[in-house]
Amino acid sequence: MTDARKKVEAQVQREISASPEAVFDAWFDHKVPGNPWNIADKFILDRKVDGLFYWSMKDDAHYGRFLSITRPALVQKTWVSRSTYGEESQVTITFEKQGENTLMRIVHSGLPDKDSGRKHEQGWTYFLDIFLEQFGRIK
Repeated sequence: MTDARKKVEAQVQREISASPEAVFDAWFDHKVPGNPWNIADKFILDRKVDGLFYWSMKDDAHYGRFLSITRPALVQKTWVSRSTYGEESQVTITFEKQGENTLMRIVHSGLPDKDSGRKHEQGWTYFLDIFLEQFGRIK
C-alpha cells in the first residue's frame, strides 16, 4: 500500500541536434510534433510568468501556470491533471548547450506515489522521443 502523501519524481532527458534557442522555441510551437500542445484537441497557452496553460486530449485535461520562463534555458510550471488527483505538481524543463547540441531535461516532481504518478515518466518519454525524432524535420 502506498502513502497518499508520498511523492515521486519523473526525469527524462534527450540530446537534440540544435541550439538551445531552436529547441526552446520548438517546444512551445504547437505545430511541432512531440510537445504537448501538438496533440491537444483544445489548448490555451499564455507564455509568461503567471500565464496559464491548458490542454486537453479526448477527455483528459492538463493545466497549470508558468512559474519561470528564461529563454533559452529554463521553463518551470505547475501541473495539474486527473493523474495528479487534482493536486499541483511541478515541471522543470532545462535546455543546456552541449557542443552543437542541446541537452533537454524534464523533471516532474511532486507526483503521487501511485501508478498514475509514476506513469508520467512514460508520458514524458513518449513526448521527447517524438520531439527528438521530428526535430530534424522542422524548418
